[in-house]
Amino acid sequence: MCSLKARYCEYFSYKLPREACGLAVRAARRGWWTMTKVLLVDDDLDLTTLLSQYLSREDFEVHTVYDGESGVAEAVSGAYDIVVLDIMMPRVSGIEALRRIRATSTVPVLMLTARGDNIDRIVGLDMGADDYVPKPCTPGELVARIRAILRRTKGREPAGVTSTPPRAIRAGTLLLSPGSRSATWRGQPLDLTGTEFSLLEVLARHAGQLVSKQDISLQAFGRPLGRFDRRIDVHISSIRQKLGARPDGQSWIRSVRGLGYQLLED
Repeated sequence: MCSLKARYCEYFSYKLPREACGLAVRAARRGWWTMTKVLLVDDDLDLTTLLSQYLSREDFEVHTVYDGESGVAEAVSGAYDIVVLDIMMPRVSGIEALRRIRATSTVPVLMLTARGDNIDRIVGLDMGADDYVPKPCTPGELVARIRAILRRTKGREPAGVTSTPPRAIRAGTLLLSPGSRSATWRGQPLDLTGTEFSLLEVLARHAGQLVSKQDISLQAFGRPLGRFDRRIDVHISSIRQKLGARPDGQSWIRSVRGLGYQLLED
């Protein structure tokens, strides 16, 4: 833990002084701008203290709880823009907490996992996590992942920028509304996580065409696909379950081994 603390503290030395951070927080409280609200759920007191300090200096408003049960109660309250959730916790594990959160909420969730623990990552993604970061990670990487998730789940524009509302995307009986991040399938609401919406949006824009995994990753996540990264496969599996089967019994999303995925049209 000492080396991890030293690693984080090294990053803090390059940040703005504490006085400047205090001014930013006071300005946000007065309504000059809205700070992104982050719920941090982790039982490691030292780690959460360090991460909270770093996130606060990056203009995030952070609330911390130290067990999964409390984390679920806070996460489903609707008070937060994103949840950072550790897998290994007392009382209620991160995986179980995620399951309970997803039962009633689509709030973005970023999982903190043990480095090399691929099973937990796959299970977490399969249950609706938007992304994961292996521990130990640098605070800078954590902030980058949080911002990437928020960009693709909320479609936020930079301050002062006005954009034309994005047009709805229709592919057969699938209708996606990028502006509201909502979807309907066969006339009924389709419940998708933020990451699932981003993936399905890419496929819907190219309905009937084969889209490589690398292109899906670049368009949906904004980064290249890692060699052993299976998050796309896991999320596609979840989307397939929600869409159900075609009349011929096949999936609406066809996979071509080693190449990519194709959303089939009616």
